[in-house]
Amino acid sequence: MKDFKVVGKKVRRVDALGKVTGQARYAADLADPHMLYGAVLRASLSHARVVSIDVSQAVSFPGVEAVLTAADVPGRNRFGTMIPNQRVLADDKVRFRGDGLAVVAARSAREAARALSGIRVQLEPLSAVFSPEEAMKRGAPGIHGKSNIFVHHKVRKGRIADGFRRADVILRRTYTTALIEHAYLEPEAVMARPDGEGGVLVEGCVQNMYTTRRGLSTVLRLPLAKIRVVQTTVGGSFGGKDEVMTVLAARAAMLALRTGRPVQMVNSREESFHESYKRHPYVMEYRIGAKKNGRLTALEVRMVANAGAYATTTPFVVWRSVVQCAGPYVVPHVKADAYGVYTNTVYTGAMRGFGSPQGNFGIELLMDELAGELGMDPLDLRILNGIRTGSRTATGQKLDQPVAFIETLERSARSINWKRRREELDGQPRNARRRKGIGMAASYRGCALGAEGTDAAGAVVSVQTDGSVIVWSGIAEVGQGYYTVIAQITAEVLGVNLADVTVLPYDTAIMSDSGPSVASRSTMLGGTATRRAAGRVRRKMLAEARLILRTKAKSMDLERGWVVSSGGQRRMRIRDLAAACFERGVALFEFGWYKGPDIHWDEQRGRGSPYFTYVYGTNMAEVEVDQETGEVRVLQFVSAHDVGRVVNPQGVLGQIYGGVAMGLGYGLLEEVEEREGRLVTENFDEYLIPTSLDMPQMKAVMVENPDRHGPYGAKSVGEPTTEIAAPAVVNAICHATGQRVRDLPANLERVLLGKKLVRT
Repeated sequence: MKDFKVVGKKVRRVDALGKVTGQARYAADLADPHMLYGAVLRASLSHARVVSIDVSQAVSFPGVEAVLTAADVPGRNRFGTMIPNQRVLADDKVRFRGDGLAVVAARSAREAARALSGIRVQLEPLSAVFSPEEAMKRGAPGIHGKSNIFVHHKVRKGRIADGFRRADVILRRTYTTALIEHAYLEPEAVMARPDGEGGVLVEGCVQNMYTTRRGLSTVLRLPLAKIRVVQTTVGGSFGGKDEVMTVLAARAAMLALRTGRPVQMVNSREESFHESYKRHPYVMEYRIGAKKNGRLTALEVRMVANAGAYATTTPFVVWRSVVQCAGPYVVPHVKADAYGVYTNTVYTGAMRGFGSPQGNFGIELLMDELAGELGMDPLDLRILNGIRTGSRTATGQKLDQPVAFIETLERSARSINWKRRREELDGQPRNARRRKGIGMAASYRGCALGAEGTDAAGAVVSVQTDGSVIVWSGIAEVGQGYYTVIAQITAEVLGVNLADVTVLPYDTAIMSDSGPSVASRSTMLGGTATRRAAGRVRRKMLAEARLILRTKAKSMDLERGWVVSSGGQRRMRIRDLAAACFERGVALFEFGWYKGPDIHWDEQRGRGSPYFTYVYGTNMAEVEVDQETGEVRVLQFVSAHDVGRVVNPQGVLGQIYGGVAMGLGYGLLEEVEEREGRLVTENFDEYLIPTSLDMPQMKAVMVENPDRHGPYGAKSVGEPTTEIAAPAVVNAICHATGQRVRDLPANLERVLLGKKLVRT
């Protein structure tokens, strides 16, 4: 293995200083002496026909420069990744209470907000549906046409009837998950500026710049070249600053082009809660069959996701849920169906895990219940059925790369001392007020977009005349530490110090469309593109060095700021080489592009290879439950994950610890409450998220299983830790109390009223 100089080493994040000193520029920090402030009037009904919107009074309010409705949209008032049915402003009807009806631009934020009261709206109420069960019934009010079921993905493997016929034990279970807010610290914010040439510049905390640019092109009826989107520092996203940012950017851009002045729009926290999309609530029905020895024979799954008012990324979210429905286990016969359903509620979309937290919650609770039915240790059941190199997944894909799943199981079990600790806790008095329990959950996750779309990314590496390096990437930094990773890769390839590498902000005017920052694809796709670009520059530099030094030696290298020959002899400073290349007319500027391997998915048959590679992980948790109050304390947590190759150890730890924290909130506390389409939870005083005092003692286990597709073998870790935190904790609660919780969150009431463990 190569002796890495920068990759795999502990380094400080390249964006750390600006964030800790307050110098980092966030979208709400943007200012212009001529700027206007935008405000939105939102719907007061969940489902209604728009009869009329009268803005004549509002335009005369002091300070008001423009008031726009859907009739003022220059292009198409619809956009969307797969199904373009999301509106910039409501036109024919409103579909949930967060829908925007009109926007105002005024000289102050107070004047803009005041002008909203001068807009007269007439709405005709329509029958509404608030749950997927209602929405799927025959005769239910159609939200986007006759049927509210707009997504159906399936998986088929073997013959399901044969699988259940061979089973000695069959279980049926239903599990549900909750509506979840991203809870990022920075609410959505943008600044739109007319460029004076008929185009527009949008700056903001945008996660997927090219998605937003395409949406703006449709809405503004402008060519892509006339729209520039630049990312400011992002104060948290977790998948949440995608479609909602396109809406905000489109409204601000319309106002800017109408007034000829910069327009800033910043959501309040309440506005963010009302309009930003959430994680999908799921209802999941399972039937599983197994032999007496624990071998799985069949799995039947039906998942229903509440999409809310608009499609957004639901087709992709639901697809990822169903293709990974069987978890990291070998099941000979599988039948799975997953549906996305419209309702008149806040819409749902991408959130960390992207369909996996829901499915993993279901299958991992099911495996524990099956283990109890068979009288087996849950760890033994998972090891018996766990996928290995050469196994075939639920979709029929043969795993031809090394599979580290069993290693994550065994290493996490050793770290928490699973066997001994479980035996000790089984001996606790049943009537004790406080009882402890230990639980686990495991997963495999497809890396990158897979069959969701073409997976490719670009990067530019430019060595300056003083030997310092500039990097541009087509993939966004949204707080995950991506810029640090690509800076390390660049420094490793070019033999420079990390301090000599500068990663410039994400800008659509500079870089080719490289797709979104989602699906844990950043390091694999963007990192490989960066390595290729840097590799091309490196070859140029070494070729010129040989000419300058008049040597034919092929063993020359770039290391720690020097050109060195065999034996590590320093021959020339890299900064001197860079200056010489400039004098010789050699451009040390290269573009790197990486397209992921081709895959095959048969949508009709529900079979194929949905991803080109996978990551594997196991979480284990020990909890203490107060059986009189239902309070749960998580005492210790072990998280073992296959990350391919560790590029930045501190970054991996941050992703694991942060993922666990978010997963604990999903498991124990978090839920956005709605009543008949009206949002009850409007701010953090009512939406509970874990604090530092709720965090357990955590141990991260990094399993290095280098992948041939990733840079230096690196894969991903941003989402897997979150996906399986909740089921690990809930399984531990059930072990402690002897009662089964099957619905998220496992709050005080559900823990106290959990169903007794019975054989059914």
